[in-house]
Amino acid sequence: MIDMDNTQARQQIRQIAEEAIQQGNPTGWFEELYTRAQGDPLAIPWANMKPNPLFTSWAIRMNLQGTGKKALQVGCGLGDDAEELAQLDFAVTAFDISGVAIDWCRKRFPSSSVNYTVADLFKTPREWYGSFDFILEIYTLQSLPQEIRARAMECITACLAPNGKLLIVCRGRERSDPVGNMPPWPLTRQDLMAFQRCGLEETTFEDGMDQEEPPVRRFRVSYRK
Repeated sequence: MIDMDNTQARQQIRQIAEEAIQQGNPTGWFEELYTRAQGDPLAIPWANMKPNPLFTSWAIRMNLQGTGKKALQVGCGLGDDAEELAQLDFAVTAFDISGVAIDWCRKRFPSSSVNYTVADLFKTPREWYGSFDFILEIYTLQSLPQEIRARAMECITACLAPNGKLLIVCRGRERSDPVGNMPPWPLTRQDLMAFQRCGLEETTFEDGMDQEEPPVRRFRVSYRK
């Protein structure tokens, strides 16, 4: 997942990401970033070391309960949201493309019930297909170039069980807003309609400003298969 607030860190990340994208490896820069951090969470701008408030407030409002259900977190970062899912009694699988990030999660939560695993969203294990009752994706899609984003949405949808639910949290923009050359790339509502083309039903759509300084426009969208 990617969300950047610190100016210096943003510049560093964009340099790393630009090099990876130019080399035709648009997801390859995550491993380098986590490696460079050398165990310092302050070097990971999106690592707040606590669950995302847009997820936790939604979970409370929706009375999200995981007893007897399986959950998947896409791009788990340092694991805080995955641990929150486990607290809600889900059997959680959380993956990241960065092996360093996954090792970091395991060290942070040595007694965790979460199955932390290294995986590529575009090459997920076949046994995941149609397996998860709830999928959580926060800030991952906005880190992907537009030309591969729709395929990422297809891959996420493929892992959702019948009647399963998906929650997306991302930066939002209008179609007329500038996109920019480097991540994070805010999504439009039209971008997110790719999930409906994959067969999902949009159940809630929320568009608002968060509590950051300066405030950032966020979309919080839920779907059902």
